Amino acid sequence: MPEGPSIILVKEAVSKFTGKKIIAISGNTKIKQDLLLNKKVIEFKSWGKHFLICFNGLTLRVHFLMFGSYTIDEKKPNRAIRLNLTFNNGEINFYTCSLKYLEGDINDYYDWSADVMNDQWDKKKAKTKLKAIPNKLICDALLEQDIFAGVGNIIKNEILYRVGVHPESIVEKIPVSKLNKLIDETRIYSFQFLEWKRNYELKKHWLIHTKKTCVKCNSPIIKKYTGVKKRRSFICTNCQPLYN
Repeated sequence: MPEGPSIILVKEAVSKFTGKKIIAISGNTKIKQDLLLNKKVIEFKSWGKHFLICFNGLTLRVHFLMFGSYTIDEKKPNRAIRLNLTFNNGEINFYTCSLKYLEGDINDYYDWSADVMNDQWDKKKAKTKLKAIPNKLICDALLEQDIFAGVGNIIKNEILYRVGVHPESIVEKIPVSKLNKLIDETRIYSFQFLEWKRNYELKKHWLIHTKKTCVKCNSPIIKKYTGVKKRRSFICTNCQPLYN
């Protein structure tokens, strides 16, 4: 599933269509396609893992799910197109994604201060929300999109390792200094992720995700499906204390 930084890259890639009218639309989506015909794109936005195409009074929300993708000015061979949007200067094709219309003001749907990559990101609000779920495991809390919109499993693993917290630690048991650092790191690492992804070098900067040996202490790294969400965690039990 694409994480927040990857959605920023989608937004950048389609920027040439801002202000352009949709002149043709097709695909196997079940949404009402004619609603978009001749509509002018006002703005492309992102919120966490959601890619948003904004029109006057209407927004198309694109969620790439686990295996969604897109192409610009080309089509993938032998792949069913979920939605094609054609403009006078090119086209966007979406594959294997979820599409939904949001009517009215897009600001009524999203809390921008929860998006770790948004200028309105508010770490104090994030801490308040964490305090409201004291018994939740931190591996689950970090994936709660209403707290850390855009944080996915890779970011979760990397920041827990950087800060030195076991993913199965209970939120209220984590020392305040560690918790504060962890909240800060969600934003810091997300922007580093963006730059590395933009330069096609993300994987070489992974410190623990998919790794087998700890780069800090040379201990074996444990792979485990953790939390209610049962997402993959990579853990160095020596460098990541368990707070429970």
